[in-house]
Amino acid sequence: MPAKALATTLFPLGEMQKSQVRAIAERAGFANYAKKDSTGICFIGERPFREFLQKYLPTRPGRMVTPEGEIVGEHIGLTYYTLGQRKGLEIGGVRGGSEAPWYVVGKRMDANELIVAQGHDHPLLFSSALTAVETAWINEPPSEDRPLAAKVRYRQADQACRVSHRDDGKVDVRFETPQRAVTPGQYVVIYDGEVCLGGGIIESATPAAL
Repeated sequence: MPAKALATTLFPLGEMQKSQVRAIAERAGFANYAKKDSTGICFIGERPFREFLQKYLPTRPGRMVTPEGEIVGEHIGLTYYTLGQRKGLEIGGVRGGSEAPWYVVGKRMDANELIVAQGHDHPLLFSSALTAVETAWINEPPSEDRPLAAKVRYRQADQACRVSHRDDGKVDVRFETPQRAVTPGQYVVIYDGEVCLGGGIIESATPAAL
């Protein structure tokens, strides 16, 4: 969110631990003071995510292929898979192959192909940099090449990076260490220590293998 949208926003619980908030709720007689934390997607609740998506997104089956082009299975639609995904691929044994688990390492949108490979740390899963669009900064944009940190997924540890700004408004983020499963369409958030500076939508990622 840009600074203008946050200018009059208040976070009255911002300095408190969750345990303190629950204690206050209990003293106030709130029936849900001890309610279990939600671990699902907040707006759909606890239900299978694929089942939810199938109500709104059409399925378009296609081939699952290795980076070398070998067909190893069939997907139900590229929108149902994310980079780094392991569960739900349902790939059987491949003749002459290893028994290592399969992961989504890419998508060929024009050919409707899901690219899969074996191994949690397959080189195609790692990116050395990314480009972000629709950036929003809480205050001023960070200065060029200043040591900062970034997150590209929920609860990820801070990852050392440097940010540079393009003339077209896009932002390049270069990581000190290649990052796994940097996914276009998701967000990158930039930090200076414990201070959130802002972020943007990941448009593309630069493979570390290049």
